[in-house]
Amino acid sequence: MEKSLFCLALILFVNCNLSLVSGEHETLVLLDNLAIKETHSMFFKSLKERGYALTFKSADDSTLILSKYGEYLYENLIIFAPSVEEFGGSLSTESITDFIDNGGNVLVAGSSQSQDILRELATECGFEMDEEGASVIDHLNYDISDSGKHTLIVADAAANLIDAPVIVGERSGLAPLLYQGTGLVADADNPLVLRLLTAHSSAYSYVPGRPIKEYPHAVGKNTLLMAALQARNNARVVFTGSLYFFSDEAFTAPVQKAAQSAAQKWTASGNQAVSDALCRWVFKESGVIRVKSVAHKRLNEKAPPPAYTIMDTVIFSLELERKSGATWVPHDVTDLQLEFVRIDPFVRRTLTNKGRGRYETVFRIPDVYGVYKLKVDYNRVGYTHVYSSTQVSVRPLEHTQYERFIASAYPYYASALSMMAGVFLFSLLILHYKEDPVKGKVE
Repeated sequence: MEKSLFCLALILFVNCNLSLVSGEHETLVLLDNLAIKETHSMFFKSLKERGYALTFKSADDSTLILSKYGEYLYENLIIFAPSVEEFGGSLSTESITDFIDNGGNVLVAGSSQSQDILRELATECGFEMDEEGASVIDHLNYDISDSGKHTLIVADAAANLIDAPVIVGERSGLAPLLYQGTGLVADADNPLVLRLLTAHSSAYSYVPGRPIKEYPHAVGKNTLLMAALQARNNARVVFTGSLYFFSDEAFTAPVQKAAQSAAQKWTASGNQAVSDALCRWVFKESGVIRVKSVAHKRLNEKAPPPAYTIMDTVIFSLELERKSGATWVPHDVTDLQLEFVRIDPFVRRTLTNKGRGRYETVFRIPDVYGVYKLKVDYNRVGYTHVYSSTQVSVRPLEHTQYERFIASAYPYYASALSMMAGVFLFSLLILHYKEDPVKGKVE
């Protein structure tokens, strides 16, 4: 009996471990239909080769669920279902936004036939998607293979792609990108939104073939082809209006602008390179940094004190590391700053890079006591937000720590000594003073 119970416990333990292992990079992929698995096979193959466990389901599947017993079943969500009208199961716009609020990553690709459910999700993430049937049109920058509506547009990597290699890879030498789909608009004042890929100044978003009787939804460089959101909890969302962008056809198609000669033709687009870099970023394979350690102490001491004293000299050090595959490596930058804050910063210093991700600075505590924070707040495009705050107390000088003789007090010292000398002389005079009672003279 005991042996059977032991075997049962062992089996349960192994199953739990296997479930934990298989839970890494769990990704739910929602599709309009299973044919998208074939038309976008190169994209999904790249994810599988990097260790992602992809679960393919129809976007209107009645069994869809993101969480169970308060725990999320997936780390990432891919929505390649532009024509879905309502998500199935317990999936909804609210559940997806909750998924993002809890650190989940989302990649959404729409099209000119995107339905209201995707527009609602885009609005929740800070984007606006054009109406159903609208496409990005560019009469000057369209591919030679376009059907005549000028909706298969060509975007130049150097001119239209964001200058952030950690997100989209290197732009130099990259082939032009092919895009066919609807346009996006984002609030320029939103600091969390990134404009990844913009259209040319000659582009606009409208329904092809319809007479233009009102101002288009998006015009020129305000027309976004790809946009991203990195939330304050470092969750990442990427929206694009083109499902075609990730297709095998777009990955392998040659690129030539209609207005250019055959000598300027590219044998393949840069879609695959940008897609790979973008997926690494949105699913947090790249651009993830964290604080490894923080230390502070007085100069020439080995451990931090219970409390600092005003005018102390402090050494502050910090280590940063960056995710690289399955490991963490030192992260070296030159623009990391420390703030010594009590409501407002009293001291601000740029940390010196000591190599291998270690940073250090020396500063003097101001002549103001109170409760302070040693704060590092590092926020750069493409990288996760790094925030480190260490609270320390600063007390005034003890009575034994004040200087015994202060130069500015020398006049007071002199007045005290002169008074003492005067009292001494006056005492001598009184003690030795005698008066003749007859003559009334002092002897």
